Amino acid sequence: MKYRENRRTGDKISEIGMGTAYIAEAARPEAVKTVRHAYESGINYYDLAAGDGAAFAIFGEALSDVRDEVMYQIHFGADYSKGTYGWTLNLDTVKRSIDKQLKDLKTDYINYGFIHCQDESKDWEKYQKNGILQYLLDMRDQGVVKHIGASSHTPSVIQEILDINLIDMLMFSVNPAYDYNHGEYAYGGVDERADVYKKCEKLGVGISVMKPFSGGQLLSDKTSPFGKALTQYQCIKYALDKPGILTVLPGAQSVSEIDALLKYYEKFEEELDYSIIGTFAPPEASGKCVYCNHCEPCPEGIDIGAVNKFYDLACIGDDMAREHYRTLEKNAADCISCGHCNSRCPFSVDQMSRMQEIKEFFSNGESEG
Repeated sequence: MKYRENRRTGDKISEIGMGTAYIAEAARPEAVKTVRHAYESGINYYDLAAGDGAAFAIFGEALSDVRDEVMYQIHFGADYSKGTYGWTLNLDTVKRSIDKQLKDLKTDYINYGFIHCQDESKDWEKYQKNGILQYLLDMRDQGVVKHIGASSHTPSVIQEILDINLIDMLMFSVNPAYDYNHGEYAYGGVDERADVYKKCEKLGVGISVMKPFSGGQLLSDKTSPFGKALTQYQCIKYALDKPGILTVLPGAQSVSEIDALLKYYEKFEEELDYSIIGTFAPPEASGKCVYCNHCEPCPEGIDIGAVNKFYDLACIGDDMAREHYRTLEKNAADCISCGHCNSRCPFSVDQMSRMQEIKEFFSNGESEG
């Protein structure tokens, strides 16, 4: 397992976490065994927007003895009063739900308390006015909630929430289908979604990824909006390559499914290569680097994806990206314009021109400093 640090909280979070949409569909002993196996395999981050309220007792049984070694993101607005998942903006219902979740989890604190499922501006406005946000903040002030998060599928609402500089973690739906305007939750255009990734990276807000496989649709030729299947490993790699991403949260119902997910770390680079999505990209995505590094190897040893990523982030004022760029062993100034990258890029990016642009950008920054 590899871990990434949330810069705002200092938490070291496993790149592969675990979602809980389906865990309660397994028999109780198998579900408990699965969760424990995930923990023993290095998974330390769990999303608890569960499909069924029975999931909380499963986690309580599986992990209460190692509670301080794992992190839960719990949603203020997820309602389990009828057993299965529901959504609510009623303050009293939220309070009852949180109390029951804590009891079933056998814990007295929440690592990340989430502003839940804010997909429309009117939801966010109501969440602020009806007392739920204040309740969440009060829980933080009391030490019950350690950090604040938010979940949303909608870039415009996410930007509203990011602008008040409240949250430390964002849960966002990240996969090639949604990023390229295909699927039920494909909200926002190509640039709008990219701006979310970049702004979170700039602010140090970590992103936990929901729906990395687009509800499983991307894993089958028959259901993929592109008519071609991707593997779960390509989808995980795609998400982890985006700025701001800390962890991907696929669901699992069995030990074997956990083991299958963790084979990600055994795959060769060519098995993780998701450049095929370049053939599906809409016109507005053409010419934009997605940091996939399909253009490599560079004859000069330049990490072309990293150079592009740090440039894009520096352009929106991310000073840390500037520092990361300066520490690269090779950068845009080392480009010899051989054209190898241009000929291999599946997204039609003119990397030779980009390298010159990036070289001038950072050179100007150095001279101005």
